[in-house]
Amino acid sequence: MSKKNIMDQIYLIGDLARLTGFSIDTLNYYLRIGLIEAKGRSMHNRYRYFDDETIELLNKIKEQRAKHMPIRYIKRRIEDGIL
Repeated sequence: MSKKNIMDQIYLIGDLARLTGFSIDTLNYYLRIGLIEAKGRSMHNRYRYFDDETIELLNKIKEQRAKHMPIRYIKRRIEDGIL
């Protein structure tokens, strides 16, 4: 896992959608099933926020989905530390 620093970017779910090409509905589904996780929530407005690692993971998920890999297989690979 990469070391965090002060320069790491913080993204909202709409930013993730724009940067990865996934729809907000798909991202919310991935959150619901535990495929991705928010890094935290804003104390002010309770928005979930994400970081660069989430974008990297979503790009890997996109690659796997392009190969027609089932979500359960991708999730298992993430849990096993393979992805």
